[in-house]
Amino acid sequence: MSQDTQLISASLDGDTDAFGQLAFKYQDRLFNTLAYLLGSQEEAEDIMQDALFQAYTKLQTFQGNSSFYTWLYRIGVNLALSHRRKKKNQPHQSVEIRRELAGEDVESGAEEPLELVLRSERSHQLHQALDLLDDEQRSVLVLRELEGCNYDEISSILDLPPGTVRSRIHRGRKALKALLQPQMDDSITPPDLAEVQQNK
Repeated sequence: MSQDTQLISASLDGDTDAFGQLAFKYQDRLFNTLAYLLGSQEEAEDIMQDALFQAYTKLQTFQGNSSFYTWLYRIGVNLALSHRRKKKNQPHQSVEIRRELAGEDVESGAEEPLELVLRSERSHQLHQALDLLDDEQRSVLVLRELEGCNYDEISSILDLPPGTVRSRIHRGRKALKALLQPQMDDSITPPDLAEVQQNK
């Protein structure tokens, strides 16, 4: 029995400390993802708390078909996308949060193309470009390139067929590269974002 399974079982038996351990284990990664999606630390904090509360109150519905991490991310990302849709006609929040997050390590186990750019002098332009993408493309790119999720995890989190995930990632990389290209000079070569990476 995995540690998460043990903590979930204890939580369902009324051990609030057990759920606190689950929340502590994943809250930083969830916050980073939400901050990239929302462009605001304050909003990311609010949505993260909402997601953790929903996970706690709906824990009995968790059936174990995916990992708890994936289930929690699905709740958080869906809340974030819903929040963005409600704000669609309002000015976007500052993308400065993305500059602050640019230097943080992503727990994916390996450097991805976008992570290399995040550590470059063009990181600010990259984050501005991400903010110009539509929600569908931004969400899959953030989960894949910045959070390190594999295609199956993204499919589960966003409740999309794997083929749709691949297609959105492909289109998103092309759109992001097109947005970045005019800002790149000859000394900095943009990564081939359109190249589909192998599943982990």
